[in-house]
Amino acid sequence: MAVLNMSGQTASGTGEGIKVDGLEVSYGGVVALRGISLEIGPGGFVAVLGANGAGKTTLVRTLTGLLPLHKGRVTAGGATLNGVSVVGRTSRDLVKSGLAQVPEGRKLFPRLTVEENLLCGAATRTDKSEMDANLERVFELFPRIHDRLKQQAGYLSGGEQQMVAVGRALMANPRFLICDELSLGLAPMIVSQLFELLTRVREDGVGVLVIEQNARLALQHTEDAYVIEVGRIEHSGKSLNLRNDPVVQDLYLGGGGEATAAFSEIAARPRRWRR
Repeated sequence: MAVLNMSGQTASGTGEGIKVDGLEVSYGGVVALRGISLEIGPGGFVAVLGANGAGKTTLVRTLTGLLPLHKGRVTAGGATLNGVSVVGRTSRDLVKSGLAQVPEGRKLFPRLTVEENLLCGAATRTDKSEMDANLERVFELFPRIHDRLKQQAGYLSGGEQQMVAVGRALMANPRFLICDELSLGLAPMIVSQLFELLTRVREDGVGVLVIEQNARLALQHTEDAYVIEVGRIEHSGKSLNLRNDPVVQDLYLGGGGEATAAFSEIAARPRRWRR
């Protein structure tokens, strides 16, 4: 099966983007990923969905150079960033190559100001004028954090902290952005706003990969998606098609297919049968 990028064209062979091909990862004798393959082209917006323990975190660790810190090992297949393997490379090297991450739980420095946290994202850069331009772009995307620039990050609301975390990642001037559990602990309205802002980030040509448990919201905003179950990709395709897939609805969207039919049947009965 050809893997699609966001334009709907096969991205194989272009050399650009993130490509995972038959990836298998183990922790000791425990296999966490079993033959994972997926691809994200420049400007793409892709979701990887799955429950806790499905393998999403292991995928992120592999792509961001953090796998060795957790005693994980690639045992088959691999992953590349713009045609170069990510296996064995450091996180710093990957950031300099154009990959940035918004980590699960935000991981801000709570005692540093918003401005200081943002500048931490530019730690690998030396192009001062372009950094200033990136900072202005972050303020354009997140005017709320501009108003709190001198405040300590630890005193911000959860939604504002997540905005800072995204802004910090964008300060690395990435070509690809990985957002790990963006919705965790946030109100649905705030999460929806964040997803809409990520759509604007794509306008700058940044490919966005969201790792999410909130399948409904992710499928609503992304264009392509993969569903991981127990280390394997069990469903993949255009997000719109997966949203309308009865199996995906039943498993991840709170009911569809037979569940929807059953609800419709009950709702259509005379009121006396529903007392």
